[in-house]
Amino acid sequence: MCRYSWSNWWTCTSFEMLRTLEKRILSYLKTPYRGSFVDVGHCVGEADKIWTLSINTESPNVPLVLVHGLGAGVALWVMNLDSLAKDRPVYAIDVLGFGRSSRPRFSSDPMVVEKQLVKSIEEWRREMNLGEMILLGHSMGGFIAASYALSYPDRLRHLILADPWGMPEKPKDFERDVRIRFWLKPIFAVSKMLNPLWPIRFAGPYGASLVNRFRQDIVMKFSSVIADGTDISNYIHQCNAQNPTGEGAFHTMMQDFAWAKNPMIHRIGDMKRTVPVTVLYGSKSWLLATNPPETLQQLGDHSFLTVKIIDGSGHHIYADDADAFNQMVNEACRAADRMQPADASSK
Repeated sequence: MCRYSWSNWWTCTSFEMLRTLEKRILSYLKTPYRGSFVDVGHCVGEADKIWTLSINTESPNVPLVLVHGLGAGVALWVMNLDSLAKDRPVYAIDVLGFGRSSRPRFSSDPMVVEKQLVKSIEEWRREMNLGEMILLGHSMGGFIAASYALSYPDRLRHLILADPWGMPEKPKDFERDVRIRFWLKPIFAVSKMLNPLWPIRFAGPYGASLVNRFRQDIVMKFSSVIADGTDISNYIHQCNAQNPTGEGAFHTMMQDFAWAKNPMIHRIGDMKRTVPVTVLYGSKSWLLATNPPETLQQLGDHSFLTVKIIDGSGHHIYADDADAFNQMVNEACRAADRMQPADASSK
């Protein structure tokens, strides 16, 4: 039975519950980790803090930083952290506005929101005293990571985009070519005005059950590691039933759920060639329908960008085939270790 307060009587959520569920999921890790709040100052709010997991920080190799996607949090990397941290420092962060990080109110301008999120990662890097890093972003996190690489290329040894959101431009004839039943059109129109995960909060105390029932596909991805699948559904519920400022930031940046107002495809070609980019897609991901890899492969003619497909994986490639994902990421990281470091004077 949950304990209600004036702020969570309907959704039955609290940061204490979120902390407990995160610890329960991360208890399956074999590698010791440390969690801490990193004060990044006035990025969006008055004193923003980013929740951070730190693993194998004594390793001399280039550190890997993980940035999750919409509606996720650090605990969902549970099947990746042991493997990725075997030979290098790994840091996983809750994006500002998500998970256990601060939830400030973002701008209503999509480009300003993007810059706010990028600034939060740069201030986090400064506070962590990381000279260079390998930055990996999944989905929405990939969009943020790509934007960061455009602003701070000298901070990165390698950029890894895992099934990234926000790359292509929305086709001009999409509405005409896709047949939507007439009675569904007003529902879609209203949904565009709301944050994407509003049903979780609308369901109130039944939100966790809603996640468990309708996103059983995500819960089952962790069944080989997590004994009690409800830990995953409850964790996702706790991440998203609280003040959804990060989700609101995503809503500001999106044109429709599948596309960004300022798509990255028009900008990624301007990325500094000293930053190698590895893009990983799941062969069954819904993003392939909106983001053909052939478009990015054309940029690969410049030799700084590599596109790889993980067969049989969907959008959540880090969990669908964790072994293949970990192997590809580790290969990219080892390549980064062999690169010459950037000029330290630019730091």
